[in-house]
Amino acid sequence: MEITERPQRSREQRRSDVLGRLERETDIWVASADTEGLPCLVALWFVWDGEAVWLATRPANPTGRNLRENGRTRLAFGDTRDVVLIDGVVETYDARGVPPAAAEAFREKTGWDPRADRAAYAFFRVRPRAVQAWCEQHELPKRHLMRDGIWLV
Repeated sequence: MEITERPQRSREQRRSDVLGRLERETDIWVASADTEGLPCLVALWFVWDGEAVWLATRPANPTGRNLRENGRTRLAFGDTRDVVLIDGVVETYDARGVPPAAAEAFREKTGWDPRADRAAYAFFRVRPRAVQAWCEQHELPKRHLMRDGIWLV
């Protein structure tokens, strides 16, 4: 199989591409770790509100515990030829405390309202602190689009 190199995108184009994916994608990979460093990686539905990624999962499962206890996560999209990594800080909300606009946006995008589920679910707001994006090796040198919560472009 021949691999062809895509034209290099500007940082501005990469930021636009990342924001587009946050709007249109339904699933995102969520990496977390417990207090002893045992990693956990799952795909979850999400919604982007323009400032943060909102996730929902059961608070007692490993991902829910890790997000709540550590307050940090790495989110990822895609395949190895179109990578987006988002490092973020996490705030936890129970079904009664989640901002109604966030829960409703989650319901509208996914078709599922965790607040109405018989099982207990928590919502997790992930505020990006760092964002990297690249397609193939030639975009690696300028992959950092956000640092310390501030867009570089």
